[in-house]
Amino acid sequence: MSYKRLSLACCLVLSALAVGTSGCLNPAQGPDLGLLAVPIPISPYFQDKLEDRAWEHERYERVPIMGEVPPGTEIKALDPPSDDEVMRALEKARPIEGGLPFLYEKQRNNVRIVKEKIADYLDPPRHVPLIGPVQLHHAHYKCTIYFEERTWVGWPIPHEIIDEDSVEVIYIDHNHFHVVGGVTGGVGSNY
Repeated sequence: MSYKRLSLACCLVLSALAVGTSGCLNPAQGPDLGLLAVPIPISPYFQDKLEDRAWEHERYERVPIMGEVPPGTEIKALDPPSDDEVMRALEKARPIEGGLPFLYEKQRNNVRIVKEKIADYLDPPRHVPLIGPVQLHHAHYKCTIYFEERTWVGWPIPHEIIDEDSVEVIYIDHNHFHVVGGVTGGVGSNY
């Protein structure tokens, strides 16, 4: 009888030590969040949408402020739109995501992009709040996208439609500011 009590007491002490040192019941960790401490899985679809939104905001939705344009120099725009920017604009204009696997799917293959500058001009100087005296530089591009569109339908009769001569035209505007030098502001101005 005493042997059973001794082994039971040893088991209780060992289990208390194991739980206390594992970090599960450490009072120094702070408040317990209960069910909120359980991680909730997020669908990769929503994660990709958030990452795409952050990528586009960081890369394409901001207007940079460039240095002054020296008088008598040729006005040239920044780099033409990247292939990534063109494909993202095409995806917004004509999306193909969200197909049903094995029932209906679309693909764009053998993509070729031709970029043409349509216009490149400067607006007259003006005062923009929080920036100061600036000129807005406009650059307009016409992007022609040639691709092969493959549509696979799996029900009721499985078949594949291939359009080898698909063409889409996307217009992309690149705008940025140039600081105007030599312009003095009114009373109390910091320019």
